[in-house]
Amino acid sequence: MGEKFLQHIENQLSEIEQAGMYKRERQITSKQSGRIDVRLNGVEHDYVVNLCANNYLGLADNEQLVDAAKTALEEQGLGMASVRFICGTKDTHRELEQKLAKFLGKDDSILFAACFDANGGLFEPLLSKEDAIISDSLNHASIIDGIRLCKAVRYRYQNSDMVELEQKLIEAKEKGARYIMIATDGVFSMDGHLAKLPEITALAKKYNALVMVDDCHATGFMGPQGRGMPAHFNVSDDVDLLTGTLGKALGGSIGGYIAGPQVIIDLLRQRARPYLFSNSLPPMIVAAGLIAIELVEVADDLRLQLFENTKFWREGLTDLGFELLDGSHPIVPVMLGEAKLAQDMAAQLFDEGVFVAGFFFPVVPKGLARIRTQMNASLTREDLEFALTAFEKVGKSLGIIK
Repeated sequence: MGEKFLQHIENQLSEIEQAGMYKRERQITSKQSGRIDVRLNGVEHDYVVNLCANNYLGLADNEQLVDAAKTALEEQGLGMASVRFICGTKDTHRELEQKLAKFLGKDDSILFAACFDANGGLFEPLLSKEDAIISDSLNHASIIDGIRLCKAVRYRYQNSDMVELEQKLIEAKEKGARYIMIATDGVFSMDGHLAKLPEITALAKKYNALVMVDDCHATGFMGPQGRGMPAHFNVSDDVDLLTGTLGKALGGSIGGYIAGPQVIIDLLRQRARPYLFSNSLPPMIVAAGLIAIELVEVADDLRLQLFENTKFWREGLTDLGFELLDGSHPIVPVMLGEAKLAQDMAAQLFDEGVFVAGFFFPVVPKGLARIRTQMNASLTREDLEFALTAFEKVGKSLGIIK
């Protein structure tokens, strides 16, 4: 490899560092939970309050899920060493797909290694150059990348702007689109804002469009029994395709899925490239996923605790004078503006025993850097009060609050 190319890469890394955007990974040495042990630069930090996991219901270290995974590991081995259509499909894979479909109110579902793969494999098999996709401007990177792999004509509307969405639907119709799909996150993960699914599905009906929703940050804790944003808004029958993950509220492990009409799922089994060319999920992950759905269906107590924590946390940060984005979702962004400030605040909070992460360009637009805090049901009132004290101290030291 030429030295010139390596120097080019090194220069890019230096630019990222100088802009305050370099991401450093801290090593968790305990189970993922509300309090964690962390190693940074060889130094151990014990019992740190964790405010940035997607572990919404606190199930990542749940004993029932761990036991199910252990049993499957012992009885079924580590992995399948194959893709699904060769010799990588176990009976439990189909059991989980059918259980997910029933939970979400769809005909069937199909498993992927991650929801990034699910979104990456969804659009290209279903739509071609005669068709159109209309995507929200704040959709997750996986939706954006999936759309890029598809030959359909692409349209984009500003986040949750229903007037512009209708304009794009009209434009796509006038230009002769055969089929039109609207693609949106159910919850926009950087802001915690909910997609306007009642309005979106109404427009889809008006213009005979399909609706696809990525529900990663809702499945398990939004809507009745945690069935997600379509159920939350009572529009489940009007959402055609749902993608989601086992890696957040449903145990926090790995694995994604697409749920929808039987014929679409059948076609994706034949044509979705990430499904066809990736190893199937390990049996232990599938076994834990099956139990996770059962736990989530009866987890009203965990959902209640989650939203009580969210309310207390939002009110506490607001009283201290931090700028928050409005909302009620467990994602609570603390707006700071500049990337370096977000990095400095995250570092100082860690010194105070609070684990958070700064988010900045290219994850969010320039000038909109933030600390994205996330609530979960395993956090205690003592944890949150401890974290608020740390936020107050660091916020004042950095001149963010008075």
